[in-house]
Amino acid sequence: MKETNLRRELAILTVLGGDEAVEDGGLGVVRIADLIGREKSQVSRTLKILAESGFVDRDTATLQYRLGWRFFALAARAGEQRLLAVAPALLERLVETLGETAHLSVLQGTEVLTVLSDSPPHAVKADGWAGRTVPIYCTSSGRALLFDHDREAISGLLSGVEFRELRPGTVRNVEELQESISLARERGYALGDEEFEFGLVGAAAPVRDFRGRLVAALNISAPKFRLGGRLEGAGREVKKAADELSALLGWSSDSLIRLGRKREGEEIR
Repeated sequence: MKETNLRRELAILTVLGGDEAVEDGGLGVVRIADLIGREKSQVSRTLKILAESGFVDRDTATLQYRLGWRFFALAARAGEQRLLAVAPALLERLVETLGETAHLSVLQGTEVLTVLSDSPPHAVKADGWAGRTVPIYCTSSGRALLFDHDREAISGLLSGVEFRELRPGTVRNVEELQESISLARERGYALGDEEFEFGLVGAAAPVRDFRGRLVAALNISAPKFRLGGRLEGAGREVKKAADELSALLGWSSDSLIRLGRKREGEEIR
């Protein structure tokens, strides 16, 4: 009996995580029962238990159920662990493909924090990058991490940050930063050309989890004399790797379509 109940609970959570539930904002008891092939009364009792535990939520207006806060909290923890588990192989492949140093970075306040790095044999050892932070406004990884921020969100995030002109091409204000992010979003990857450090160029692309939430950025960086002439190609390779990493975290092409529809209907936050 316990095994049967567990199977029913897992079946319910699975359909509530499916495309129909996501697109409709939830599912009613009858529809869930139809999808998993169970009686309505059984499904109703199971949903009540799951709701009490926080694994599902019930909309009091529509009476539909959707995945709850506890489910997402556990999934987020698992996603973080999986990100760090599967990213090294993709970083290594980027290094082999491009022959340059690759990084996995996350947003930490108003800065970019490098959590993983890998370098080719000819480069300086990459361990020094791990744990290092750089400004968000003048790096390709910073722009990639801000893909889902609109002007208002960027202004709020950087309200207390001084835009220091580290190099002649460094963006000087929120307007210039927003414009560069918009261009990068159209390409699918961000580029940096001697904005942070003389002679240094880079390319970065966002990584998303199963909900489509932007959780990290993959980045390649190198001296301009080596990578400058193939920077666009490097950007495409980084995007390909970032998309693959996102897929390993549960992000799908169907999710991309839904995000596109959302962007058409409302400003990106």
